[in-house]
Formats: sequence, structure tokens, C-alpha cells
Amino acid sequence: MGKYNRIFVIVLDSLGIGAMPDSEKFGDTGVDTFGHILEHMGSLEIPHLKRLGMLNLHPAGNMEEEKDPEGCFMRLGEASNGKDTMTGHWEMMGIKTEKPFQTFTDTGFPPELIAELEKRCGKRVIGNKSASGTEILEELAEEEIRTGAMIVYTSADSVLQICGNEETFDLENLYRCCEIARELTLKDEWRVGRVIARPYVGKKKGEFQRTSNRHDYALKPTGPTVLNALKDAGMDVIGVGKINDIFCGEGITKTHHSDSSVHGMEQTINICKEDFHGLCFVNLVDFDAVWGHRRNPEGYGREIEKFDKNLGVLLEELREDDLLILTADHGNDPTYTGTDHTREYVPFLAYAKGIHAGALAPEDTFAVIGATIADNFGVAMPEGTIGTSILDKLVQG
Repeated sequence: MGKYNRIFVIVLDSLGIGAMPDSEKFGDTGVDTFGHILEHMGSLEIPHLKRLGMLNLHPAGNMEEEKDPEGCFMRLGEASNGKDTMTGHWEMMGIKTEKPFQTFTDTGFPPELIAELEKRCGKRVIGNKSASGTEILEELAEEEIRTGAMIVYTSADSVLQICGNEETFDLENLYRCCEIARELTLKDEWRVGRVIARPYVGKKKGEFQRTSNRHDYALKPTGPTVLNALKDAGMDVIGVGKINDIFCGEGITKTHHSDSSVHGMEQTINICKEDFHGLCFVNLVDFDAVWGHRRNPEGYGREIEKFDKNLGVLLEELREDDLLILTADHGNDPTYTGTDHTREYVPFLAYAKGIHAGALAPEDTFAVIGATIADNFGVAMPEGTIGTSILDKLVQG
């Protein structure tokens, strides 16, 4: 059926490697997530990423390139019009997004939307502005608990987020309200990429903490993806972390919820010990959600180091006919102004036993990933998708 029996694609959410030529159109100048983290830290303890060629691909800080890298590496540009999670992941699997999702960063959500949301949910909305998820809890959670109101907020991303205290709001009710918000925001003028349930615990300022019961309600992909093609052909398509949410379950045969990026890697290592035939698609969100948006380069750097430790374990578990691909979905430079994602190139690092190690010429779309996976498993790319396989470039000649 193909060169590799199993393919692992791990998305280090937001680990960009430098500004794209059109980055200024997106409000980003001189951005470089990985490079600026290394400049801030000086060096990182990342022997396994170094071994695969990450520093050959993108030298930075005080660290030296690997003399004999064991991975195949290149830079990928984004063809779609956007810099968000869904746009990046959808493009990896063949969908080019021309019309960006709506954002409400500067204005909050329109009064008409808020009024309908209040009517349908039976709760008064407070907040309705762009804010940090932790800061808005400090500001409004006590009022929500006291009055039974509902915190609604957005960010620099195309999202509508609803906070709910797990004791006083009730998780099922929070999810119900988010489903209503998702239905309302299917209208073109209100079309956000994701509605996110943000449950939390605590009773007063200083105690509030968000829990791992977050749930994302994403738009369905605008057409079939490589994931659908694999599933329809009888392959396993295993999602880890946000993957199932990002694709609304489309093309997924099994999903694993992750409590953190470290947990996501532990799950991936365990999946690697199991027998399956197909794709394991992983999103590690903490790089983005915990460190990038909060503009914390040191925390981001330490998270990369934690990932590298588990990467070493995973590399030991890989079988002779496994292929590992590491990439990202956009940038989120923690040294840049604001809190938004940044329009950047992303890394492509591939490793397998007998892979053709070394540098490849840059590609102008993330979709080479999905096209390569489809080619490997002998399935046709769905109609309307983009991407060209580079499978022959990965195989040792």
C-alpha cells in the first residue's frame, strides 16, 4: 500500500520560523517565533530537534548546526489567506482558504449577535471584548458566579469564547450555550473559526483556574480533506489533542483528548506502541495557548525543551516502516507586540529509517504534507484540494 505503514504528523502549534514575504499585510513585521526565542534564551536543550536538522533549517541564538543531520528538512510557506489554527491545519490536509474568518478584536461582537445569544441561552452576557482568558476571569468571574451571567469574549484570533464556572454554570449547560453560539456564528457576517467553551474552577480572585474540559466548536472543513480520503480507504486516522475539534470529527476514526502538550506527547508515544495502519495526527497546543499568546519567550523555550525530551522517547519507539513529520500551523512570536498569531513560514522536519537526510528546497504550501501522506497510502487527493507529494524526495535513492 505504500512506503510507510504508519505516519505521525506532530504540529508544534505556532512554532514559526520567520516572516513570510506578505507578513506586513497581516500586521507582522520582522517576526520569527523560533529565532527570537533562541535569541532571548541564548540556547536550548534540544538535542533531538538538533539531530533532525532544526538548527540547520533555521540557525539562531548561540547554537550550532548539526554536522550530520539525520532528518530531512525544509521551510513551508502558507498559501491560504490567514494565520490561524484552522486555516493552517486545513491547508496541511489540502484545503486552501481564500476568505479569512471574521475577527472582532477591536469592537467586540455586534449587539444583534449578543442579543440573540442572550435570548437563546437565557443568560445575560458580560465582557464582550478582546481579552486574555486568565485576565477576564480575574475581572468578571466573581460577577458571573454571583449573578448567573455569562462571560463572552474574543481575542486576536477568529474566536468566540464563553467562560463557565464548573460548579455554578454546569459543564453541560456551558456546552449547550456554545452550541447555540456556533449555530449563530454560521452567518457570513458573524463567521468565526471557532467557538470555545472555557470552563474554570474557583470562587474568588486569585483562585480561578481554567480546566482541561475546554471544548472547541470549529466550522466543518469547506470540503473533503486527505483525512476523509484515508478514512474512506479503510485507514486508521487517529487524532491527538485539538485535531478532532479542528476538523469537526471529519475523517477521524479515533480521538484522544490531551490535558497538555506533554500529555499529548505521552499519548503519542503510547499510540506508537500499538498496531495501526495509517495516520496519527497530533496537535500540541501549549506552545501557542500558554506561552505564545501570553508573550512569554522563556516559558515557550522551556516548553520546547519538554517536547524534545519526549521526542527522544518517540524516536526510540518508531518502527522500521514509520515516518515522523514535525511542523507548525502558523507563528506566534512571544517577543512581538500584541497577543496575535504571526504570519510566518513553518518548519518541516521528517525522519524515518533510511530517509534521504538533508535540506530540501522550500515549498509554498503546507499541503505538501497531506499530498505526501495520500501518495504514501495510495489514495487519491479529494477533488478541489491542493498539494503535491514529496514522497520520492524522502525515500533514500
